[in-house]
Amino acid sequence: MSTIKDFFQKELVTELQEKLQLKNKLAIPRFVKVVVNVGIGGAKVNPKLKEAVQENLAAITSLKPKITRASKAISGFKIRQGDEVGMVVTLRGERMYDFIYKLAHIVLPRMRDFRGLAAKGFDRNGNFNLGLTEQIVFPEISPDKSETLHGLSVSITTTAKGPHEGKALLEAVGFPFKKGDLKGIIERK
Repeated sequence: MSTIKDFFQKELVTELQEKLQLKNKLAIPRFVKVVVNVGIGGAKVNPKLKEAVQENLAAITSLKPKITRASKAISGFKIRQGDEVGMVVTLRGERMYDFIYKLAHIVLPRMRDFRGLAAKGFDRNGNFNLGLTEQIVFPEISPDKSETLHGLSVSITTTAKGPHEGKALLEAVGFPFKKGDLKGIIERK
């Protein structure tokens, strides 16, 4: 069984080269990394939340998450410097490509009332950010066994030179976007 990395290197390269009208194959945008992040600010009130989030994130990404700590105190949120505020996993290589494929072809179609991704998730460098409200859309998480629901954010970093190239790359892999264009997003110079 070929992986999405092999598929990208063999088949999507020529498709993207024609679509973006690039002369050099090395100028084609590629994936750099995927960062999955979960905030655990409520872990002070509910100590089981930290363990549940850690297990869920490890099941989703197949890597052990790193705990992030607050760099400074914020009294409005009752956070002290050094408090545990989140968990993060960075995916590269084969795991990154497998996660991108799973996100595009399995997770997003399972979302309730899903009508496509908004193009406003792109930054001006062609990277894409996506927020999911529930972790149970992933096939590794059983809705019956999940005691708590939590959201997560996914950041896909690419070598694209702008949002148009980033969108073309994600569409070629299979990400479904809403109809419309990228007005209002400033291109990188």
